[in-house]
Amino acid sequence: MPVVVLICACMDTGDVASSAFRQNEFAADRQGMVAEQIAARGVRDPRVLAVMRDVPRHLFVPPELQRQAYQDRPLPIGYDQTISQPYIVARMTELTRPGAGDRALEVGTGSGYQAAVLSRLVSHVYTIEIVEPLARSAEQRLKKLSYANVTVRAGDGYAGWPDMAPFDIIMVTAAPDHVPAPIVAQLKAGGRLVIPVGPVSAVQELQLIEKDNAGRTTTTHVAPVQFVPLARPR
Repeated sequence: MPVVVLICACMDTGDVASSAFRQNEFAADRQGMVAEQIAARGVRDPRVLAVMRDVPRHLFVPPELQRQAYQDRPLPIGYDQTISQPYIVARMTELTRPGAGDRALEVGTGSGYQAAVLSRLVSHVYTIEIVEPLARSAEQRLKKLSYANVTVRAGDGYAGWPDMAPFDIIMVTAAPDHVPAPIVAQLKAGGRLVIPVGPVSAVQELQLIEKDNAGRTTTTHVAPVQFVPLARPR
């Protein structure tokens, strides 16, 4: 407590103005990101656009990369993992057609950014990260930023989260070389699965897989993409 008092006592009006300017600067960056990178490239869902304008992406990247947070590219977050470029986050979110009452599974938490975006559009997000330090830091970050409807678990995302299945939405944010059967099995009738599929270190394919009431699936091939591979336990 004395440390907090000391910091506040030392902060002059210039410090306060600088802090406010920095927040406004990032808000302007988010507006530009949505207008120039996302809406301009065809994302139309107004709810997705609103969330992308609001979620502070710069708080989901390492501090030294905050100035680059709203650029149109992925960024490293450690452990050979990345945060996806903003357009891909928005496009994958739109493809899931999120509803307010939906329960979502995300495979590949990373820094927690995609989970934060999705959490604003659904009832609850369950997210799995195989790299335990990333899972723990994402969990702390999401709690600190008050994304209360996100549950994080460290584990093997290939196996999904059977205890919480079925899910209306499943989003996989790392690329397996084939669509994992356990994940498809955990998709609810009427549900949507968005997943990049393809070989490591090559162009993959973003797929939208939908399940009908009889359990049959249909696949829409969306676009070429490049994601980090879906890691498995060693």
